[in-house]
Amino acid sequence: MKNSIKVERAKKNWTQEDLAGKIGISRQSINSIETGRFIPSTVLALKMAKVFGTDVETIFQLEKTD
Repeated sequence: MKNSIKVERAKKNWTQEDLAGKIGISRQSINSIETGRFIPSTVLALKMAKVFGTDVETIFQLEKTD
């Protein structure tokens, strides 16, 4: 699964720490999600979509191998 979290953060001029604080997780967790080492839960993905003001599919996309 690929994601556009880094792009979405840049649009809002947020750091990983800023995003982490808004959704209640650690900065390290944001980094792990951005780099594809961790796939977030549905609840966490929905929280991210909400703070970015977009839908989950904009942030997370399935790849052909998924």
